[in-house]
Amino acid sequence: MNRKKLIRSMVYWAFLAPIVIVILFPYAVMTITALKSATEVHDPNWLLREIHWQNFPEMWESTGFGPALFNSIYVSGLSTLLTIAVSVPAAYAVSRFRFYGRGAFQQFLLVSQMLSPIVLVIGLFRLVVSLGLADSLNALIVIYAAFNIAFCVWMLQSYFATIPRDLEEAAWMEGAGRWRTLVSVFLPLAVPAIVVTSIFTFINGWNEFVIALTVLRREDNYTLPIRVFNLVAGRYTVDWNYVMAAAFVASVPVAVIFAWLQRYLVRGLALGAVK
Repeated sequence: MNRKKLIRSMVYWAFLAPIVIVILFPYAVMTITALKSATEVHDPNWLLREIHWQNFPEMWESTGFGPALFNSIYVSGLSTLLTIAVSVPAAYAVSRFRFYGRGAFQQFLLVSQMLSPIVLVIGLFRLVVSLGLADSLNALIVIYAAFNIAFCVWMLQSYFATIPRDLEEAAWMEGAGRWRTLVSVFLPLAVPAIVVTSIFTFINGWNEFVIALTVLRREDNYTLPIRVFNLVAGRYTVDWNYVMAAAFVASVPVAVIFAWLQRYLVRGLALGAVK
């Protein structure tokens, strides 16, 4: 039996190994390049003659990476909180209430996901300018939240629909109202779903580039994608060791969040598989 399991595992890994290599290859190139000296960057040799840890502090000081990191954390974090604060009550209403236009509203949530931000970026920019919010991180927070609310409402309402009504009715019999039921019954049960939607919302804000490039003007307000982009764009010579060091540091917060919330992520991705 153990031999069969071993053979089965070897077959599985034979199929998975190419996929793992393809996924990890860019990260390996990024990490190795970030640790090379400026003279070794274009050397195709994977073996490092010397590890240049100083690339990271030098990159931090010369590129203004610190403010960009803070801006990305600020924008992504607050947009995630705003998205969840709006999406949870909306998802509860869609899953529990029957109202005119409910089906049309659900279809609207799906259709809105088909619109790319690039299609709307000119209209968004004119709207932001007309409101006097150009070059504002707070405007970016509201825009990111607006783009992510539909996805979060759709995912959360699908999970809320699987929560038995008996629990809700039991809370009512104890004297709890709708809001108390949502806070005391639904939220503890929906932690995996909320974590999953929060992760995807945070990552969308963390990696977004087009809208941030359009709305922001001053370098003090740049987020990480724009800061890394400026290390390459419009330059005759590119310090690829600094670019890859910046990309490596920009990937760390997302990796930490994934590792920290991994158990919730796995549970959340399986939501609805078993009822």
